[in-house]
Amino acid sequence: MTKSVHIIGSRLLGGAESFYMRLVRALHEAGEPTSVINRPGSLVARELQGVVPQQHARMGSSWDVWSRYKVARLIKQAQPDIVQTYMTRATVMTHVKPESGTVHVARLGGFYKLARFAHAHAWVGNTHAICDYLVKGGMAAEKVFYIGNFVERPQVLAATQLASLKGQLGIPEEALVVLSLGRMIAKKGFQDLLPAFAKVPSQVHQRPVHLLLVGDGPLRQELGQQAEQLGVAERVHWAGWQTQTSPYYQLADLFVCPSRHEPLGNVILEAWSHCLPVLSTDSHGALELIEEGVSGQLTPCGEVEAMAKRLTELLLVDETAREALAQKGHATVEAHYRPESVLEAYLDLYQHLKK
Repeated sequence: MTKSVHIIGSRLLGGAESFYMRLVRALHEAGEPTSVINRPGSLVARELQGVVPQQHARMGSSWDVWSRYKVARLIKQAQPDIVQTYMTRATVMTHVKPESGTVHVARLGGFYKLARFAHAHAWVGNTHAICDYLVKGGMAAEKVFYIGNFVERPQVLAATQLASLKGQLGIPEEALVVLSLGRMIAKKGFQDLLPAFAKVPSQVHQRPVHLLLVGDGPLRQELGQQAEQLGVAERVHWAGWQTQTSPYYQLADLFVCPSRHEPLGNVILEAWSHCLPVLSTDSHGALELIEEGVSGQLTPCGEVEAMAKRLTELLLVDETAREALAQKGHATVEAHYRPESVLEAYLDLYQHLKK
């Protein structure tokens, strides 16, 4: 067994935080001695309460000297085999001497400034592009490892539950539902999705077409105003931030990832896990995940007209064509992005690094 401590400094939830929680839960459930360090009162801390042993450090900024000291003290007390840090803040806070017997693994899900990660002993990238970036940035190739993310299998809800949720959201029962999900910030591209949606037919095959947006963020009010100005506000539904997103995937017919920048795209994996056809912008992550025209459709980042055209085509095609995309995407998740295979990869890596 491998004793590991996992550290993250985020206050809010996003893709990296969701994976952090999934991985530590999976390690704990597998019987591996696992504990976490995160920010007190953060959404991550609340979600993991009572799930795994937790310690807290304020980690208010990368230069929080007191938190650096506290993280070092907590690691020394725990004496783990592995300390795994997530994203910049937690990695900057964590300094482990090679002779201590603890290996510091920095896990990256984005193209961060590598100077802040250079002191780690090994690095995990969740895409091949990130691994290439690490090596080109000067990290020792033999210490850079690719391990993808995983998503869990959804618990299928009854039709009555989904109908009730549709009603609560104000979506007509017969509607074709286009879903998008994420934090409402500029790089997620919702400001491109709304005008693209406005160019899509309001009815397809005698069914009204509605857009469901799950998430929140600093652009929420501005996006609401944009929907009003575009004349589509009555067909756009705002579910707010949800920690349990599976029900929203289950009531959708099609998923769109409109991101202008997306190193991986956990939402694509989640959509595939729910057997949804996917339309995504051609961000780094989508290009690595999606086989164009086979497991999903791609459209250029930030190009509204192209996105509208692709979305219209996907809505107009025969349902069996959308189903074929969804099934291929689902097969990709089952083959490469399930808990069993990713957990095994991490445990194998930990054993390798302990030698």
